[in-house]
Amino acid sequence: MERKRANEEFDPGPLSPAKPIDKYGFIKQDQNNPPEGLTKNKLASENEREESKVRKWRKMIGVGGSDWKHYVRRKSHVVRRRIRRGIPDCLRGIVWQLISGSRDLLLMNPGVYEQLVIYETSASELDIIRDISRTFPSHVFFQQRHGPGQRSLYNVLKAYSVYDRDVGYVQGMGFIAGLLLLYMSEEDAFWLLVALLKGAVHAPMEGLYLGVKVVFQVGLALMRYCHDDLIKLPFEKLIHALRNFPEDAMNPDTLLPMAFSIKVTKRLEELKLEYEKRNVKPPCPVEPVSKQPKTSTDQSSPTENPPQPIP
Repeated sequence: MERKRANEEFDPGPLSPAKPIDKYGFIKQDQNNPPEGLTKNKLASENEREESKVRKWRKMIGVGGSDWKHYVRRKSHVVRRRIRRGIPDCLRGIVWQLISGSRDLLLMNPGVYEQLVIYETSASELDIIRDISRTFPSHVFFQQRHGPGQRSLYNVLKAYSVYDRDVGYVQGMGFIAGLLLLYMSEEDAFWLLVALLKGAVHAPMEGLYLGVKVVFQVGLALMRYCHDDLIKLPFEKLIHALRNFPEDAMNPDTLLPMAFSIKVTKRLEELKLEYEKRNVKPPCPVEPVSKQPKTSTDQSSPTENPPQPIP
């Protein structure tokens, strides 16, 4: 009876009508805009460049990641440079697992994910169910109520809340798990989430931390990409433009390679230290507390009020 009730609770809801989506599966908000605004020649050039990049990455990874560790030891600088230029979309799932060490966690813990999903209970189950519909609501994989996307997301989040009971489940964790599910299976996504939050090859959360330098580079890349349009705007409209960059400027395949090509010198760090010295006030010196002489009411002489003998 319990099993039947649970199945009824997770019956798929009605499918929404078909709408135009982008290449990542998100529903386009403005259907009148052209997809990318690329000419046929430029699109063909982009495809050729992407195919060349995929071939290089496949050679570096090997079959099922068999050559990855060997390649990283021999040519770590090449791996770093290629990551910063952008991992091909079709290979991001396997590369993220190899970089984070989650593939090793999966192999060392066979059957653990299934145990967590099927046989364990979590105190956060109701919170997870409540937040699932709010996670990527405009993505086709997660749109269907209690559909395969939402089921997978629930399983991963529930399993992690049991695996790491100190953290459990926190709001916002679904967006990380949801992104991983777009590139890999449930079990792979779970162990990658573990590697990111608890650590495997890297320290916990190191894989999610960018640092101010990279954020600065991305900001410069956005302004460089939109430079010609920004300099034509009056000041009153500039703030709005900086908060609403066009869709093609936000394409990560274009934006991130441009950002990492921008060299940020040590002068930025020097300016930061100079600013801190100029604006941070030194702590006020603490004056030593001098002992105050006792008053006559507090001070008693040896002859005053001598102790009376006990009869």
